[in-house]
Amino acid sequence: MTKRRSDWHADNTGRSLMTTTTTRTRAARGQWLIPTGLILLTLIPILGGAFRLTELSGGPAIIPAQARFTGSPIPVILHIVSATVFSVIGAFQFLPALRQGRRSWHRTAGRILIPAGMIAAFSGLWMTTFYPHAVGDGELLFVIRLVFGSYMVVSIVLAVRAILRRNFVSHGAWMTRAYALGVAAGTQAITLIPGSIIFGSTHELSRAVAIGSAWVINVAVAELIIHRRRTRRAQELGLL
Repeated sequence: MTKRRSDWHADNTGRSLMTTTTTRTRAARGQWLIPTGLILLTLIPILGGAFRLTELSGGPAIIPAQARFTGSPIPVILHIVSATVFSVIGAFQFLPALRQGRRSWHRTAGRILIPAGMIAAFSGLWMTTFYPHAVGDGELLFVIRLVFGSYMVVSIVLAVRAILRRNFVSHGAWMTRAYALGVAAGTQAITLIPGSIIFGSTHELSRAVAIGSAWVINVAVAELIIHRRRTRRAQELGLL
């Protein structure tokens, strides 16, 4: 028996709704890949920081002890705590569902991220300037750390200025750059591996190149994300 037109229309409407629902579900799951990946990227420095805090609080030395930290532990403690908060909470700012659907959460998270990012950047600059250099940390790496640490401070300052001017696009771009700089320790854990295998873990030039390249990689990825956002926004506005 041939289906009536109304039955055929109902079947196709049902299938269309099921397809749309499935697509939305997959898209929602896919969105979680970004914060999950970012947290996994920072997992090694987060664990390393937790082990360092355990050592500084009088616990067992799970990782090699650093005498340069024990004489003035406050900056490294501030750096570990603020960088961890910045890395974890910042990862969820890339989740569209939280950015678009819950503005109050986005604003609250931003009020935590901005001071956390500034503390992480300034404490990192303080340690770079005043702590004795670790074995394998030469003058080139010293300069690299000062440059990218300062860039992170400037990025956060410009992000704050942009939000005060209600320029949300510019604010998002500068906070993306600041986050990329702030989580570079995770990328450094990867880029340091080849040089450590070939030249050893204390080779000054290979360490400087590996650590510097991690910041460059993160900044490049941030700029790609910012470019895609601008392109998508222009398309939505019919400018492209």
